[in-house]
Amino acid sequence: MRLDIKGAGVGEILGPICALVPNRSTEIMELFLKCKKGLVIELKPVQKSRSRNQESYYRKWCNSFADHCGMTPDEMHEEMLCITFGSEEVQTRFGPKRRALKRSGETSVITYARLIDNLINTAAEMGFKIPTPR
Repeated sequence: MRLDIKGAGVGEILGPICALVPNRSTEIMELFLKCKKGLVIELKPVQKSRSRNQESYYRKWCNSFADHCGMTPDEMHEEMLCITFGSEEVQTRFGPKRRALKRSGETSVITYARLIDNLINTAAEMGFKIPTPR
């Protein structure tokens, strides 16, 4: 949900926000001083994003599997994203390019686990053993 707030409403909304997060009140007030035309506030539920352990595990084994396949780590990561989230073909000045429909930074712990599972399964199909995460 997106809220556009203009005029005096900007000050009325930022005061209570400063009270909720006093450690960022200076930053919020600096923003307030820049709000000549108004303010946009985006409201969305908090989602737990991928964990640091998930990302470390994935990157380590994605890089190893990429080396096994003769690919760069970025190429392998892109391939895993396309396998996990689907892809679309877009036309560029360099010709058609395949792009994943979703990036890993936009994922939750559960969705990132799907990416890891696809990495393990794809590697196994190609004779590369990745240990299951603990």
